[in-house]
Amino acid sequence: MKEKEIRALLASKEGIEALNDMQEKMLRTASEKKDIILLAPTGSGKTVAFSVPLLKMLKDPTGRLQAIVIAPSRELVLQIAGVLRNIGGDFRVVPLYGGHKVEDEINSLKVVPDIIVATPGRLLDHMKRGNIDVWPTRILVLDEFDKSLELGFEEDMEKIVGRLKNVSRIILTSATEAASLPEFLPIKDPGVVSFLDDNTRLRKRMNVREVRSDGKDKLQSLLTLLRNITPEDGRPGRTIIFANHRESAERIYAFLRSEGVDAALYTGALEQRRRESALEAFNSGARPVLVATDLAARGLDIEGVENVVHYHLPLTPETYTHRNGRTARVASEGNVYILLGPEEELKEYMETDGGYSLDPSRRAPLRSGLETLCIGAGRREKLSKGDILGFITKDAGVPGADVGRIAVFDHYSLVTLAAPAAQKVVEASRRSKIKGEKRRVSNLDSI
Repeated sequence: MKEKEIRALLASKEGIEALNDMQEKMLRTASEKKDIILLAPTGSGKTVAFSVPLLKMLKDPTGRLQAIVIAPSRELVLQIAGVLRNIGGDFRVVPLYGGHKVEDEINSLKVVPDIIVATPGRLLDHMKRGNIDVWPTRILVLDEFDKSLELGFEEDMEKIVGRLKNVSRIILTSATEAASLPEFLPIKDPGVVSFLDDNTRLRKRMNVREVRSDGKDKLQSLLTLLRNITPEDGRPGRTIIFANHRESAERIYAFLRSEGVDAALYTGALEQRRRESALEAFNSGARPVLVATDLAARGLDIEGVENVVHYHLPLTPETYTHRNGRTARVASEGNVYILLGPEEELKEYMETDGGYSLDPSRRAPLRSGLETLCIGAGRREKLSKGDILGFITKDAGVPGADVGRIAVFDHYSLVTLAAPAAQKVVEASRRSKIKGEKRRVSNLDSI
């Protein structure tokens, strides 16, 4: 694929008019026809950094698999696949990941893709079933390789790499620099593109504050903090609250919802639909507060996060860095709040810009004024964004200006609207069809 075409698609589909320094250096290094190790912090644009040279390396579509991209999480797989589809022209891209029907993926593989983006376990499963012919594969990308090792995917990746006999180019990305690579990776004399120094520049765009809680149970202090950092007459800025354990995240989420906070929950224990819905509600602004475990610290397509709150102190310096990297992305600024109980102290690697005093008298509303609805049909049922918008404006009589983001998944869709309009859409779904079929429409909490 020609570089000029890729750049044009980046501008039109992704809104990226010019590559950043890291992305340009990746292109130059890829021209040297050697393996590449890209070291870069979260939020630096590494998906585009490896996608552009990958597409340049591909031959014209031939009906054979040319490249495999392996990523550690479902969300990252979908993010990468989305970028490659947008800027990949005629190349066919298929994502493979756990949490949805294997049958849907098998149907997607009947027309051989040029690029597969997959989690290690799901990819290996398809290889064992004989659903994929990996013999022609020439290019292998291992994204967030350090995270894959951390999550215990080394054995699966070793088995996968052992079956890729014709790979001639490997691109490996990582947010940390390893002392050595596993022996199963056939990487020799790679070109190293390191932008880990960007972490220093990232810190300069962050305002890091220490917040003291009077009680060991910090829930009330957290609520006060959220009210303090929200304009009294405005909506909450996008805020991620990090907890160390799933049970703690669930408890924080339940408390905030009981206090009327428009919050969403994101943990590994949730089924795929609940996780996707939480991220969509957060990204759309309907649920501007996201309570999460460290699963949300990396590999998610989340933009415009204004605040990161450490409800629990992170267990490692790397986790602290990745959490903070959710805000102040690219060239924006962000705020980090470290919530400390009476007996807690900052870790030695935590540098702050001072303390933050809580004002218990603040009563800022923590509501978005938006609602996300779930429609029980998606792309597999041939439902499109246009179908949904048409139903909302025509059958429900909701002005287009009241309709926000629409996201269509395999077997369901999500639409964000002004809260007063949401009930109109639910009522319209009871009497009207959506694209010729009666579809269940419900709010997010009933999914």
